[in-house]
Amino acid sequence: MPTDFILLGAAKSGLYLGDFLFILISFLILVALVGHFAWKPVADMMQKRSDKISNDIDNAEKSRQDAEKLDKQRQDALKNSQNDANKIIESAKDNGEKQRQTIITNAQQEAQTLRETAQKDIAQERQDALDSARNDVADISVEIATKIIGKQLNAADQKDLIDSYIEGLGKSNGNK
Repeated sequence: MPTDFILLGAAKSGLYLGDFLFILISFLILVALVGHFAWKPVADMMQKRSDKISNDIDNAEKSRQDAEKLDKQRQDALKNSQNDANKIIESAKDNGEKQRQTIITNAQQEAQTLRETAQKDIAQERQDALDSARNDVADISVEIATKIIGKQLNAADQKDLIDSYIEGLGKSNGNK
């Protein structure tokens, strides 16, 4: 009954079964052709676009991870360089302190050597002055003795006279 209704409706509107089948077959052929020539390329294009977007997202995620790794490496390198700089500064301070101590020690040793040399020079000068004074006293004593005694003393006599004079001075100083 429903097919009769369709056929009756088609007969009233002027459509016949042959026309209907022709239109139906043409429509199915058109759908098949559109599906084969238009739908497949559009679907392939959409799949490629979907794949590209998926790959772009994956690449973006990978790039983000790489950027995070690089940032971490940069921060680690920065920390290491700061630690290295601190070590270099500490080493330079230590070396500077050692050099300062060495310079101070060398200066103190040099000053001590100069003091000792000066003291030796002073002692030598004092001894030279005493020897000179002794010789001057001996010469003056000989001149005085020569004038008093009236005769010339030789070197051995002068030495004996001076030694006895010095002994006499030592005894007179010891008695006091």
